[in-house]
Amino acid sequence: MDKPDSSGWRQTDALIVGGGMIGLSLAIALARAGLSITVVDRADPAAMTDSAGDGRTSAIAHASARVFDGIGVWQALAPLACPIDDIRVSDGDSLMFLHYDHRELGDDPLGHIVENHHLRTVLLDTARTTSGLDLKAPASVESLVRDTDYVAATLDDGTRLRANVLLACDGRHSPIRQQAGIAVAKWRYDQTAIVCCARHERPHRHIAHERFLPAGPFAILPMCDDDAGNHRSSIVWTERAARAPALLALDAAAFSAELERRFGDFLGTVSLAGGRWSYPLSLTHAVRYTDRRLALVGDAAHAIHPIAGQGLNMGIRDVAALAEVLVETRRLGLDIGTTDVLARYERWRRADNTLLAVVTDLLTRLFSNDVAPVRLARDSGLAMVNAAPPLRRFFMRHAMGTVGELPRLLRGEAL
Repeated sequence: MDKPDSSGWRQTDALIVGGGMIGLSLAIALARAGLSITVVDRADPAAMTDSAGDGRTSAIAHASARVFDGIGVWQALAPLACPIDDIRVSDGDSLMFLHYDHRELGDDPLGHIVENHHLRTVLLDTARTTSGLDLKAPASVESLVRDTDYVAATLDDGTRLRANVLLACDGRHSPIRQQAGIAVAKWRYDQTAIVCCARHERPHRHIAHERFLPAGPFAILPMCDDDAGNHRSSIVWTERAARAPALLALDAAAFSAELERRFGDFLGTVSLAGGRWSYPLSLTHAVRYTDRRLALVGDAAHAIHPIAGQGLNMGIRDVAALAEVLVETRRLGLDIGTTDVLARYERWRRADNTLLAVVTDLLTRLFSNDVAPVRLARDSGLAMVNAAPPLRRFFMRHAMGTVGELPRLLRGEAL
């Protein structure tokens, strides 16, 4: 990072507000390509990596793993990530199902499941050792100006920053987006996600299960065994919002019984391992991703239902596209914060994100009910896709994130 100039302003190419998984991934990608980056986040890094505070996991698609490899974090992350070799989708007790087998496409897994606190830890460790990246946390932006030619910010510790572009990675309730006056399309689902870890008697064999129940999807996601060798799976249990508080209030034994009733006995005895968390479910999509010297990234631009496990992957695709646009612009010696440059990023990402938001919303509404004609139609649809190998392989490639106009990082190439 350059020294402060005579007026006391510290120059940085990009100011990233939000040091979560998306913000740090973007910062590392840009800094490794030679840009100077400052990241500001309100949270204490120790809290961000505490497993007791967040029991969530993330599904990392195959193409997203390429991005992590390209920015130098996958080597440390891979031993902590459990491969997904198969995905089995079923609708309640219906005999019709959909089965994705990675061997149809080659040797690579469809994706991986990683605990969020592990991912944050690896990203933080990498950020701290990446040249040109200055992480300020805990810290907050006290004042912010986006002028025609620059961004100026003053932090709560008095640091004054001047940047070419502001990148908002500050989540679905993004204060930066709100300050810019960017509206969002949004609605709440009448559902709550209950997240926990299940311990089970038999190994999962790297198979992920998505079961559609009347209240919503119930996902069983393979995790690495714990240090004691116990077999584990991450549970993302969608429940009606009115019912969720009563389930969360149960003691451990009663909650485990409710969990096992939905889980089934195909992996033997099942019990709750650790804490449980809950999150109200909603969809938000910004009406635009850019403003003067500003770009929204990840959840600040779009946040969807977890039914397809694609939330983080959408953000990683944003990272890959935006990093490529900014790095190419800088290599040409041009200003990385102009309207034309940021518009390239929005054009690249908006259609893909919009399509996925619409599809996940339709799937949520289609599968979160028990209406007999609707159930027959969706079961027939699952069976049809399962019986059509070309169609099945197309959807598998979508799940792996390898379809469409891919940025270099998503293709496994260097920036």
